[in-house]
Amino acid sequence: MEIRRLSLLEGARRATGTAVIIDVFRAFTTAAFVMANNAEMIIPVGTVDEVLELRCRYPRLIVMGEVHGHKVSGFDYGNSPDEVSRVDFTGRTIVQRTSSGVQGILAASGAEEVLLGSFVTAEATVKHIKRMNPSVVSLVAMGWEGEYEVIEDELCAEYLEARLRGGHPDFADMARLIRADPQGAKFFDPTQTSFREGDFHAAMSLDRFDFALKVDKGPPMRVEKTL
Repeated sequence: MEIRRLSLLEGARRATGTAVIIDVFRAFTTAAFVMANNAEMIIPVGTVDEVLELRCRYPRLIVMGEVHGHKVSGFDYGNSPDEVSRVDFTGRTIVQRTSSGVQGILAASGAEEVLLGSFVTAEATVKHIKRMNPSVVSLVAMGWEGEYEVIEDELCAEYLEARLRGGHPDFADMARLIRADPQGAKFFDPTQTSFREGDFHAAMSLDRFDFALKVDKGPPMRVEKTL
């Protein structure tokens, strides 16, 4: 198994084999909580206009996501795993638009399989990849809006690579580094109201869920759980 480390939207476009699109803060942590709370599927959508058009056509859809980290007017939820952790989504279809992770899913058209990467599903993702045993794994750290590298996604890629190689990385040390970085510190800044302290703790809940998240290319393209 060849493991390739890539970053940002450019990396997503170059991904081949099994691609793990990583977005720790917060898209794919949020997605994991949504699916854990019994949503039927998540439909990733690239633009706000597309989301709102779908909502007009199918009013029962639940829509969530952000632009520049902030909840979009007219969306049911933003991009907060803490917020959705207490919501029962049983049987509901979710539409998710985010500036980084979702864009990475849509960009990874050259990959044979696409998985969603975060710490909360890390071990389940590793187990799925080992079971499928692809010849190439592309670990794509999506960064801020797919344009700038961020510590939490790069360290998550490092963690996943180490586990795929049989290593046991020090997650506690990684979490400390992330907390000390501006990307982690913003969740503890009361002036940044779009970033909850609970989101940080949710995203740092290593292996909270026993499922991986996989993209079914559809149509429609959708994210589903795989055990």
